[in-house]
Amino acid sequence: MPEPSNPPAAAEASWPAVSLAQAHALMTAPGSPFEMETLTIRGIETRVWKNGPKTFAEIFLAARAWGERTFVVFEDDRVSYEAFARATLVLAQDLLARGLEKGDRVAIAMRNLPEWPVAYFATLLAGGVATPLNAWWTGPELEFALTDSAARFAILDVERLGRLADRLPNLPDLQHAYVTRAPESVAHPKLTRLETLIGVPNDWSSLPADTPLPSPLPEPEDDATLFYTSGTTGKPKGALGTHRNGASNVMAQAFSLARMYVRRGETPPTPGPDTPQKRGLLTVPLFHVTGCFAAMGPGIVSGARFVMMRRWDPEQAFALIEREGVTQAGGVPTVAWQLLEHPARENYDLSTLETVSYGGAPAAPELVRRLRQVFPHARPGSGWGMTETSATFTHHFGEDYEARPDSCGPAVPVCEMKVVDAEGRTLSPGEIGELMGKGPNVVKGYWNRPEATAETFVEGWVRTGDLARLDEEGFCYIVDRAKDMIIRGGENIYCAEVEAALHEHPDVLDSALVPIPHPSLGEEPGAVVTLKPGSMTSEQDLRDHVAARLAAFKVPVRVILRDELLPRNANGKIIKPELKALFV
Repeated sequence: MPEPSNPPAAAEASWPAVSLAQAHALMTAPGSPFEMETLTIRGIETRVWKNGPKTFAEIFLAARAWGERTFVVFEDDRVSYEAFARATLVLAQDLLARGLEKGDRVAIAMRNLPEWPVAYFATLLAGGVATPLNAWWTGPELEFALTDSAARFAILDVERLGRLADRLPNLPDLQHAYVTRAPESVAHPKLTRLETLIGVPNDWSSLPADTPLPSPLPEPEDDATLFYTSGTTGKPKGALGTHRNGASNVMAQAFSLARMYVRRGETPPTPGPDTPQKRGLLTVPLFHVTGCFAAMGPGIVSGARFVMMRRWDPEQAFALIEREGVTQAGGVPTVAWQLLEHPARENYDLSTLETVSYGGAPAAPELVRRLRQVFPHARPGSGWGMTETSATFTHHFGEDYEARPDSCGPAVPVCEMKVVDAEGRTLSPGEIGELMGKGPNVVKGYWNRPEATAETFVEGWVRTGDLARLDEEGFCYIVDRAKDMIIRGGENIYCAEVEAALHEHPDVLDSALVPIPHPSLGEEPGAVVTLKPGSMTSEQDLRDHVAARLAAFKVPVRVILRDELLPRNANGKIIKPELKALFV
């Protein structure tokens, strides 16, 4: 979340004054803050940031150095960096006292709350593997991830506990769980109310200041995170990342924002302790890599203030931007569109906004033009990444983004991109093929999925499943997704998972999920279903059936019922372009 010190002036007609290659060479030269070095990691030569944090322990210590500066604002809670640090260390020591060992998975299942970063950093400092779970998941989905990860500990909010309470006997690996914001009446032999340990957020500053750091602290290549990403098999896969993987984002975003100045021929500002605090409206869930790695990681190092919302509401967002002097907003393109189009926008002072950035879903080039029109003093920003790349892989900002609004930007310097054909041959600029990426942020592989790991991770490169092209300068353009996936407002929906749920209905004979274009969400899921002869099942019956099994964002918004089987090609695969046309 680090940003330029002041809203940049309008681009000069001579822009760019410095080519992209020249800018990268200047900014990564020996002795510079963004200097790189090459290390051998798991047998692969890998470029890394020489001067950036290499573990989440380093990030935590950088955060604590901000002292009494406000870290998190959530409803009536205001938490300083020091208060956050005290609560984190108390929880870390309690985890160790309860027997947490290095590499143990600790599931974190809660909405964005001040307790979320405490749970996350406490786990990492204690040597555990933070395993964030999607707070929108149903009880069966949460149970699957807890079972698959063999989590020994879990840290939950009361809503997630409600979905899991009846399933705790099904989780023999789960040794203990902490629950926050639960009434005192909530009791179970495996449960501890987090408030009995650290109190409520506004009281964290009264916790002991001398709670020691765990020892030894983790190393860069130690396992750190297990983020679940949906897979074409219909079940989520855990992407196992190291401390270095996640920590790489801190330098990636700082580099991109400084590059904007260098491209203009200007010297980037050097932030210091007296630089005005940046304030970000956190609309992205922390259980996604975008929120955790791309937003929280860089922001916590730079001393930013995170303004959290219980749920997304455009008018409430306007009020918070005005009240807190928010400088950065965005999240997914849906949020950016609603900031632009909501009729209440003109009732609020949003002049403090310096950047509106987003990722996690395709963004229309028109969005850039509208942002510059409505917020002329704020710069648009975007980028591309995935769970397997620990979020940021490319980053696009300022004039570069305005000049190429259909691109997701160039790779950050420690990362490499290439586009390959079906035989794995590297293609020339302008040619379309599968995008592959390599860098210090690419995860080790999938948890307990050796075949999927071998298929996706090849000699240090990750096969993204995205069809793309690169231009002569190295800017990337995502053309289509090779994987059968729908992205609804930043949430990944893998068709196989929803189709499998539909097929569990006794009246369903054939089904397919396809994307329906949506002006702000990007896409929504639509299903085409063939019912068994004589069935009286309705569209709503099928939607209710899926809703009972999967998170709400995965439920088809429309279901078209057909009498005949779905169209297939010679290989037996459903011809989805024909089905997409049914929703136009």
